[in-house]
Amino acid sequence: MLRMTALKRSLPVWLAFGFVLAGAAVHGAITQRWSVFAPNVERTERMHAVAVKFADAEVTDVPHDVPLKERSIATSRRYFSASHNVSAMISVISGVPGAVSTHTPDVCYTASGYKMTFGPKREKVTMPDGKTAMFFVADFEKRKATEVERLRVRWAWTADGAWDAPDYARFQYMKASELFKLYIVTALAESPTGDRIEDAEPTRVFVRDTFTQYAEAFANAPTTTTP
Repeated sequence: MLRMTALKRSLPVWLAFGFVLAGAAVHGAITQRWSVFAPNVERTERMHAVAVKFADAEVTDVPHDVPLKERSIATSRRYFSASHNVSAMISVISGVPGAVSTHTPDVCYTASGYKMTFGPKREKVTMPDGKTAMFFVADFEKRKATEVERLRVRWAWTADGAWDAPDYARFQYMKASELFKLYIVTALAESPTGDRIEDAEPTRVFVRDTFTQYAEAFANAPTTTTP
């Protein structure tokens, strides 16, 4: 009888301990904490070396300001085409899927003082080879003392060369050996009517060319991985 009473008293403790272990196991699997990270070094270098070719756009390497987690790296470049009036910044992040799949702009930008005025919404663009790049897009603004900064941010992931925007990226890519996330940020003018401003044709072409050239860099990389 005493033994049964002691067992009943200890049961909640063991159940709580079991839930903690199960939660830790799930989190560890998602973040690949206990997995060997074996990226394709040639592909990683090629993706981070991409400088998008677009008209007369000048390209400048800039320090990235995107949040990073363990075992992930980022590269950012600024683009400006005077002839097409396109100003943009592109960032690519790569690393462990559990790290790269999180910290999306709808969370990060709002935490940095921006107000999200549109989205996130899925959009797609058809590349020259007929394949489709799916991505999220959201608009943000930050009011300062003398101006209002307005940005349009697009983001997507790939683990196989196809750009996609799944609802639950962390779960969709949890078994990938390496994950890439691409940001395309362009400036927005103030809308005279308050309605959402559509992208000008040069901006749409720039977005299409960006996804295309990164997809080509992914496909052209050797398939070997680190030992």
